[in-house]
Amino acid sequence: MRPAPAFRLLSALCGAILMIGGLVQPAAAGIEDGLKALQAGDMPAAEKALQLLAKERDPRAQFLLGFYVYGNPDSKLYDMNKGVPLLLDAAERGYITAIPALAGAYADGKGVPKSLTEAYKWLIINQRWNGPNADGLIAQIGTELKPDEIEKAKTAATAFTFKTK
Repeated sequence: MRPAPAFRLLSALCGAILMIGGLVQPAAAGIEDGLKALQAGDMPAAEKALQLLAKERDPRAQFLLGFYVYGNPDSKLYDMNKGVPLLLDAAERGYITAIPALAGAYADGKGVPKSLTEAYKWLIINQRWNGPNADGLIAQIGTELKPDEIEKAKTAATAFTFKTK
């Protein structure tokens, strides 16, 4: 006896879901392994677990590598020249969590040329999207900028659109 068409369709859908689940699983495992390594303070293991995902431009992995592995002065792998590009790519594509760290890098001139205007721009973008830590940092950096620099940063933030690729 042949299975009913609805059963065959359901079986095919379940198979597709299982196959997709199998494809998604390594990404989840990479993030989980990276987080476990970070919690244990094992930066080389965190880097190894997150690097493949970061190369595939997973913004979560980019942020974790850029902020905790390469951006943490206590990490043996501290290297802002590696960390900031990851934070920038994640932020440019809309990963709001990466923005305060990126703004801090611009404000301090670590991994990028120092630019309070660029830091301010990113904080305005962060604020517009209800990101964390925006208001206090905007006020703090704003005291160090001239009014025309603030306007320049606000104009750039208003014109900014997230990348889709």
